[in-house]
Amino acid sequence: MHPIDWLIVVVYFVWVVTDGLRRTKNRDRIEGYFLASRSLPWWVAGLSVMATQLSAITLVGTTGQGYATGLRFIQFYFGLPLAMILLSLTLVPFFHRAKVYTAYEYLERRFDARTRSLTSFLFLMSRAFSLGVVIAAPAVVISAMLGWGIPMTVALLSVPMVFYTAFGGVQAVAWTDVKQMVLIVFGVVAAVVVLFVALPEGFGLRQVLALAGSTGRLEALDFRFDVRETYTFWSGMIGGLFLMLSYFGCDQSQVQRYLTAKSVDEARRSLLMSAYVKIPLQLLILGTGVLVFVFYVFVTPPMLFNRVHDRQVAAGPRAAEYAALQREFDDAIGERREAARLGNRNVFLAADSRVRDIRSRATDIVKAATGDDRYTDVNYVFPTFITTQLPVGLVGLMIAAIFAAAMSTAAGELSALSSATVIDFYRRHLVQNATDRHYLSVSKVATAAWGVFACIVALYAADQGSLIEVVNRYGSLFYGSILGVFLLAVLTRRATATGAFWGLISGMAVVVLVAFWTPVAFLWHNLIGAVTVVVIGLSIAAFSKTGGS
Repeated sequence: MHPIDWLIVVVYFVWVVTDGLRRTKNRDRIEGYFLASRSLPWWVAGLSVMATQLSAITLVGTTGQGYATGLRFIQFYFGLPLAMILLSLTLVPFFHRAKVYTAYEYLERRFDARTRSLTSFLFLMSRAFSLGVVIAAPAVVISAMLGWGIPMTVALLSVPMVFYTAFGGVQAVAWTDVKQMVLIVFGVVAAVVVLFVALPEGFGLRQVLALAGSTGRLEALDFRFDVRETYTFWSGMIGGLFLMLSYFGCDQSQVQRYLTAKSVDEARRSLLMSAYVKIPLQLLILGTGVLVFVFYVFVTPPMLFNRVHDRQVAAGPRAAEYAALQREFDDAIGERREAARLGNRNVFLAADSRVRDIRSRATDIVKAATGDDRYTDVNYVFPTFITTQLPVGLVGLMIAAIFAAAMSTAAGELSALSSATVIDFYRRHLVQNATDRHYLSVSKVATAAWGVFACIVALYAADQGSLIEVVNRYGSLFYGSILGVFLLAVLTRRATATGAFWGLISGMAVVVLVAFWTPVAFLWHNLIGAVTVVVIGLSIAAFSKTGGS
C-alpha cells in the first residue's frame, strides 16, 4: 500500500479516537459510561444503531455476497422496517421509561432473577461469538493486503479497540459511529464511481444491468416457500422479522444505543432511521458487489481471490494440475470478455459457467493440498479489488472505512457485553453496594476479558464462509428464544417465572436440534425459537394454574 494511503489511515484513526474521547462526558459515573447520561440527539443514536450493524462484515461479506450471488441477499432485510415500527410502539418506550441499564433487568421485575440471568447469559454468548466474526472480517482484509497471518492481524485490531472501549465509554463510541457512517457511505459511492469509469467505452448502466441480469444477479425476489432456502421473500418477511425484533429489541448492543437518547420520542426516531435507510444502503453495498463482478468480466481476476495457500499448492504434488487449471481459466476469461464485448449472451453464459467450474475445481485442489475444508473465497473479493484497482488515496480511505467500521462496531458490542456482565451479574449477584468507581474498574476488566474471548472466536471464524452469513447464523441460534421471553413478559400477564425459564431452555434446545439436524435455513430458527418459548411458557403457566386449583 502507498505511504499516502497509510498516512490517511493513521490520521483518520488519530482523529476519530481523540475527537471521540473529547466528546465524552461523565464517564466517571455508571450512567455516563454505559448510557451517555441519556443525553444523545436522536440522529446520533440512530446512526450509532445503524453503525453497530453496518460493520466491516457488511463491506467485506456483503459485497462478496453480491459478487457471488447478486441481490437476493436483500430479502434478508425485508422484515426490518416492520420490526422497527413495532419496536418503536412497544419496547422502546417501555425500556426508556423503566430507566434500566440493560434490557434484562426488566425480566427480573416481571419474572425472577434466574430468568434474567439466563437470558443475559445467552445474550453474552451470542454477542461474544458474533463479535469474533466482526473482528475476523477486517483481519481478512489486512491479511490479504499485507500477507500477514490472521493471528497477527486479529491482535493488531483488537488491542487498540479494547483500550478505546475501556476508556471511552458508550458516548465516545456513538460519536465515532457518526464519522464511521459518513466515511463508509462516501467510500462505497467512490468505489462505484471508479467501477463505472473503469468499464469499457460505450458500456454504460444499461449494458451493466443486461450483463449482470443475464447471470441472475439482479433477481432480488424469490417467492418460493421453502424453509430450506436461506434467502426468499418469506424467510425475510417472517424469519427476518423475528430476527430483527430480537436483535433491535432484546439485544443489549442495540437497546443500549436507544437508551442513550434524550427522550422516548428521540429513541423512536433513532430506530425509525434504520427502517427508512437500511434497505437502500444495503442495496447500494450489494450493488457494488455486482459491479465488481461486471468489472472483472473485462479485467482479468485471480483464479482464486484468497491467495494465502498459493505457495503451499505450488510446492505440492498437484502443482502441475493447478497450473493447467490457471491456463484453462485464462482462456475462459478471455472468451467470456470477448463475448461480453460483442453482446453474445449464449457464448457469454457458457464461458461464465466454465469460469465457475474452474474456480470450483481450483478450490477443491486447495482444500485437498492444505487439508483446510473451511477454505473460502467470497470474503476476499472486495479487499482484492480495493488494494489492486483503486487509486492512491482512495485505497487509504476505504481501508480506513473498513477498519473504523470494525473497531466502532466491536467497541459498541464490547460496551454492551461489559454492561450486561457488570449490571446483570457482578452488581446483581456478587457486589451490590459498591461505588461507581469500583464498578467502572470491573467493567474495564470485563471489556478486556471479552476482547480476548472474541479474538479466539475470530481465529476460527475467518475461514467459515461468507462472514455476513456466519454472524447471522450465530445470532439465530439465540435470538428467537430471547425474543420469546420478552414476548411472554410484555404481551401477556398469564406467563409465570417458571414458564418463562423453562420455555427459554426449551426454545434453545429446539433451535439447536433444528440447526444441526435438519436442513431448515437459519432465518427460520428465529421464528421457531420464539414460538417454542411462548408455547411452552404459556403451557406451563396453564398447567400450574390448573394443578393448583
